[in-house]
Amino acid sequence: MSITIGIIGGSGLYDMAELSDREERRVITPFGEPSAPYVIGTLRGKRVAFLARHGLGHRLMPSELNFRANIFGFKTLGVDYLLSASAVGSLKDEYKPLDLVIPDQFVDRTRGRISTFFGQGLVAHVGFAHPFCTILSEVAFRSAQSAGAAVHQGGTYVCMEGPQFSTLAESRLYRCWGMDIIGMTNLQEAKLAREAEICYTTIALVTDYDCWHPEHDQVTVEMIVANLTQNAKTAQAVIADAVGRLPFERTCECATALKYAIITRPDAIPPDVRRTLDPLVGKYLK
Repeated sequence: MSITIGIIGGSGLYDMAELSDREERRVITPFGEPSAPYVIGTLRGKRVAFLARHGLGHRLMPSELNFRANIFGFKTLGVDYLLSASAVGSLKDEYKPLDLVIPDQFVDRTRGRISTFFGQGLVAHVGFAHPFCTILSEVAFRSAQSAGAAVHQGGTYVCMEGPQFSTLAESRLYRCWGMDIIGMTNLQEAKLAREAEICYTTIALVTDYDCWHPEHDQVTVEMIVANLTQNAKTAQAVIADAVGRLPFERTCECATALKYAIITRPDAIPPDVRRTLDPLVGKYLK
């Protein structure tokens, strides 16, 4: 059975309890090692690949994550659909701790992170106006409803550098901008998944109100972990239900994101770069 569904577990979600017939698979990519071995198993009758984003024992900070290796690893495993679960802070009163959000936009506040597979003689520019797969996001939203979660559809995810939490001035600024949630990891995943022509969505788990809220002026790891523990069961139920609803016909822009994105003339691409990126671009350079 092929592996077409990937799951990324963030802070607090280090495993999928329902996963059976497990095996660990270590994948070495041209970009180095992913965060951890992929756990291959069966979930709702489908073969899936699970990756702990921050490594075994949560050893990796957001800025230390090898996003390229993580996503390229999923690509080489054959993944077409990628469900990402992540802890976030809320920038709105109505997005309460323990709620779920399925965002539809990003604002980038990271610095210096590598967010593309391209370069070194091969240039491509994918469309990113709609950074999440609209079809997969709808699947995740319906699954959250089925699981009985308090879920919000749509919203903008501010991706900050971290690992420190926001200053009060920053938190207030993001609220003035009309932002909805804030996290440290998902933007690079979404950009690289689009370049890899993988459908990607985020199931954002609200753990706190960031520091703008008068009752949450000090965000602590203790507060976040307590809420994540409660949210973990809900997140697993949502992901399992979403896996059960897959696959769908990939009529989305994700499936052919590179079709018109490669701008470098084929005969000008260095052979070694062409070989490295063959899993991504091979079908377009024949």
